Amino acid sequence: MANPWAGEVAIILDGQRHAAKLTLGALAELEAALETGSLLELVARFEERRFSTRDVLALVVAGLRGGGWQGSAADLLRIEIGGGPVEAARAAAELLARAFALPEEP
Repeated sequence: MANPWAGEVAIILDGQRHAAKLTLGALAELEAALETGSLLELVARFEERRFSTRDVLALVVAGLRGGGWQGSAADLLRIEIGGGPVEAARAAAELLARAFALPEEP
């Protein structure tokens, strides 16, 4: 199970649950992959709902790699993400939110 206090988000790949999180290294990798001026630009795209599938893929890969997964973006082309593109976009947005905010208390 993913630990929201650690910034983790659960992502299902080919039926297996993986904990994804945006570590500092994963965030640096993400910035390089997206070639954006800052992570704030990426956050703004998600808040304004003008993100691309490239944004979603880069976030999911960075999060999975931050959680210890050894794959790449090319690997995700052959893997089924549980919940499909909509779930991938939701997980990407949640990764961003958890990287920069504490989860709400129950």
